Amino acid sequence: MDLSDLVTEQRRPGLDDLDRWDTTDLVALMARDQLDVVRAVEAAAAPIAAAVDAVVQRLRRGGRLIYVGAGTAGRLGLLDAVECPPTFATNRVVGVLAGGDGAVPVSHEAIEDDAVAGGRDLAARAVDESDAVVGIAASGRTPYTLGAVGEARRRGALTIGVSCNAGAELSRRVDHPIEVVVGPEFIAGSTRLKAGSAQKIVLNTLSTVAMVRLGKTFGDLMVDVRASNEKLRHRAQRIVGDATGADAATAERALAAATGHVKTAIVMLLGGVDAEEAGRRLSAHDGVVRAAVEAGR
Repeated sequence: MDLSDLVTEQRRPGLDDLDRWDTTDLVALMARDQLDVVRAVEAAAAPIAAAVDAVVQRLRRGGRLIYVGAGTAGRLGLLDAVECPPTFATNRVVGVLAGGDGAVPVSHEAIEDDAVAGGRDLAARAVDESDAVVGIAASGRTPYTLGAVGEARRRGALTIGVSCNAGAELSRRVDHPIEVVVGPEFIAGSTRLKAGSAQKIVLNTLSTVAMVRLGKTFGDLMVDVRASNEKLRHRAQRIVGDATGADAATAERALAAATGHVKTAIVMLLGGVDAEEAGRRLSAHDGVVRAAVEAGR
């Protein structure tokens, strides 16, 4: 297998003596590398935005946003997926990692070469035309990931590919290719570095902007937060106060009347209605706070 044409596998000029560099210079170079990552993601803004809009359409049908990948790429998908329930009160962002849960603490590199396993893992999740499947592979050629997106397309799902090489094979096999080309790594071929940072930003962007479009925020406020511990209960109170201008005591009373539901408390205070009416308005407007508030004006 010849990977020499992949930019993510190439060596960077001037780093032949990297192991002899001063520690401060090494740290500074790694920090500067993140600037390259940000610029590369910005350059891919248009295809990322197109993918977000397509994902929103699927989620509005009741579908899921499913990340799939092997190794670092798959773990980054899992990370974004597990952070969505407490942030956005949704269980419709899912991560599929080659090798399953056992591959989280211990790498299972061999399975990334198994395209059949990728297809099988997607089939096991009953993927269908309502879902959006995001294949993640820095190289853009990982067989497991290609097998997964192939099965997803066969089942009618929307497919998105996130890679870090131009003209990637993954890009040719999906509806929405996203190529974030960050160049050779600090350590040649170690795609947990710049490529990993780029993939994390793209996945954060896909899920976060999709949730904004779905009304999971009110302005920049996290109104679908689940107040499941003391920190989050305080955050919920602050959110209600920030959204409405209410003092802490008023926000707390509204939350109590709304049984802790942040959106209901906000609509109550901004709309001048009780919890029952606030809930009715939210239900009538797909849980979008701004629409529920404006409905009474």
